[in-house]
Amino acid sequence: MQPQQIIAQIVGTVALGFNSLSYLQKKKSTLLLFQLIGSALFCTNYLLLGAMSGAILNVVGIFRAIIFLWKDKLHADNIFWTSGFIGAYLGSYALIFTVFGKEPTVPNLIIEILPVIAMIAIHLSFRYTSTKMVRRFGLVSSPMWLTYNIAIFSIPAIICEIVNLSSIIIGILKFDIKRKEK
Repeated sequence: MQPQQIIAQIVGTVALGFNSLSYLQKKKSTLLLFQLIGSALFCTNYLLLGAMSGAILNVVGIFRAIIFLWKDKLHADNIFWTSGFIGAYLGSYALIFTVFGKEPTVPNLIIEILPVIAMIAIHLSFRYTSTKMVRRFGLVSSPMWLTYNIAIFSIPAIICEIVNLSSIIIGILKFDIKRKEK
């Protein structure tokens, strides 16, 4: 492994910690803060690996987390924010094949759309006030990111999504199902 790849894996490992712990947070603001930090670190991880979709989407994810941290002041639940972010996610998909010159083969078209769908799912979850809904949409997002990370071979990102899925399930069991039983 080259030094740049080793650094990418180290940065990704730190990002893994923040993203994985995010789903175990009780308060939505803490969950978003953890995801913001994780997004910034994974952006660096993806850049170092040359995975531009992951990098661009994480930049958008940083802005999304900031907007939703100040949801009330910025009216983040406004349909214009949602439309703008969905446009940014879809725009990043187009950039990969135009500006960054990735060959638009069927496998590439499929692999590169997975994190876009994942980001849209997570964005839609942020429109809800409950962490329960964030966890539920995470059940859509996480497998998509997992598949993408396997394709680009980001070891910490692969582990992160496996841990995320576990954290989401634990969070659902601990906060959603257990609370429902009481």
